[in-house]
Amino acid sequence: MSKPRVAVVFGGRNSEHAVSLMGAGSVLDAIDRSKYEVIPIGIAQDGRWVLAASDQRFAIESGELPVVDTSGAALALPSGGSSLVAYDSGSIPVELGSMDVVFPVMHGPFAEDGTIQGLLEMAGVRYVGSGVLASAVGMDKAYMKTVMAAAGLPTGRYVVVRDRDWRLDRGRVLKEAETLGWPVFVKPARAGSSQGISKASDLAELEAAVEFARQHDPKVLIEAAIAGREIECAVLESLGDEPPVASVPGEVRVEGGQEFFDFEAKYYPDQMSLTVPADIPEETAAELRALAVRAFEALDCEGLARVDFFYTPDGELVLNEINTMPGFTSLSVAPQLWAASGLDYPALVDRLIQLALSRPTGLR
Repeated sequence: MSKPRVAVVFGGRNSEHAVSLMGAGSVLDAIDRSKYEVIPIGIAQDGRWVLAASDQRFAIESGELPVVDTSGAALALPSGGSSLVAYDSGSIPVELGSMDVVFPVMHGPFAEDGTIQGLLEMAGVRYVGSGVLASAVGMDKAYMKTVMAAAGLPTGRYVVVRDRDWRLDRGRVLKEAETLGWPVFVKPARAGSSQGISKASDLAELEAAVEFARQHDPKVLIEAAIAGREIECAVLESLGDEPPVASVPGEVRVEGGQEFFDFEAKYYPDQMSLTVPADIPEETAAELRALAVRAFEALDCEGLARVDFFYTPDGELVLNEINTMPGFTSLSVAPQLWAASGLDYPALVDRLIQLALSRPTGLR
């Protein structure tokens, strides 16, 4: 019997392009080639789909971020089918065969936000991770908080700044933001990897922070600062009819004098530390894991997610956000949490592929 064909898709048209490549490199290294046939596919920053070049770089080298190498043959995914066709310049198109499952190691807009999931749904192709709705809501932090609050999960205070509000009624926005108290954190509503985030301690800094966030997304979130430790938990869908399971929680800390988790803190060496399991009371860890599963189910997530909390000095847990496709290098937080829970990185990758293969296409 032929082996299942897994297309690992990475890159994309957003500021998290390089983060996607770093995760894809780890996934490609971890997939069991005796069990699966693997097709590496890059989406360039201009939107072209290409077969990954043999010398495609996936890691940061000398401080330079990786990008999709567009020298490979261009690809097309015909509508209504799962077959890939390669169009090499000056050559006859080559049928690469059908895909059994797509593993989209992608982050941010036009990737993690339900767009590629919708494309695959329309093509009738199985894929790793959450569906269109969960991906879209998880990506948009404003709607994510609305859904989480409606599900009874504890969330912090925030103000949503839409493009029209900022352009036409900035004074009202700033006045509303002042009610949150100082400092506040400002972030793009639909970006990840800590892109575009900054801290503001007064109105002047707030205006500058909103303008900075708007470079990534015209929709911006202003959040009240929450004093507390950052505790994260990974959630994984179960095979069969069992409920989702949560990993042991871990605490992340910023090193090197950074005040919060910006891009460098997350992806450059020695900028972040992770303590697993987190040094919190046993009953708090149990509550956090239960809340993480509730968050996963509130969004109808599939596959995997990472759920981030603040643990306050008063012993309260406040949900910060959920990531439906978290950073996924072998050294990223979610894979490390699963490794500490008894599921190593290759086994985690295999579990996600098996979950996708067992899932029906269409409405479910």
